[in-house]
Amino acid sequence: MSSPSKQGSAGNVIAAIASFFIPGLGQLVQGRLLSAILFAVIAFGGYALYWMLFIPAIIGFIAHVWSIIDAARYKG
Repeated sequence: MSSPSKQGSAGNVIAAIASFFIPGLGQLVQGRLLSAILFAVIAFGGYALYWMLFIPAIIGFIAHVWSIIDAARYKG
């Protein structure tokens, strides 16, 4: 059985799924508070500024996808 910190482990899959629904939640599940806060602030900030400009929404989307990939590939 693989440990939760190895890439591709069940822990990383759960963290990636959590980040899919809420940016940064996967990092929080993995115990990485600073990464979780940064991903959440950038993604939600970009999404919140969509009404002003289209570019912040793109940045928010990139941060959201990056948080999913980062959670899935994390090696503790």
